[in-house]
Amino acid sequence: MKNETPTRKSHIDALLLKLPGVTARKINGLDAYFVSDKMFACISGDGIGLRLSAATATELQFSRDNISSFSPGGVASTREWIQVNREDAADFAKDAELFQASLDFVKASRSR
Repeated sequence: MKNETPTRKSHIDALLLKLPGVTARKINGLDAYFVSDKMFACISGDGIGLRLSAATATELQFSRDNISSFSPGGVASTREWIQVNREDAADFAKDAELFQASLDFVKASRSR
């Protein structure tokens, strides 16, 4: 068995796939994470996109320097999406409460 260096995706999988009800699949070439068949997170570049309430997303963009608007492939998304950027994927463990907040928000929201 090879001792391979963990990838960004493997770090994020380890964090998100242990949450109850979370599944992963590719969508438009991106690794995405779903709960109740609705996407709540998506790997893009050096970060992970998360869906939160527009108010929470806006507040986080102003209060944290590692959070920006989410625009995978340069395409702007809605105000409910932010991107959390981490140079070292292992540091995403520090964002566990954000992942849970995103999962809870999407699970509680009605389909749009």
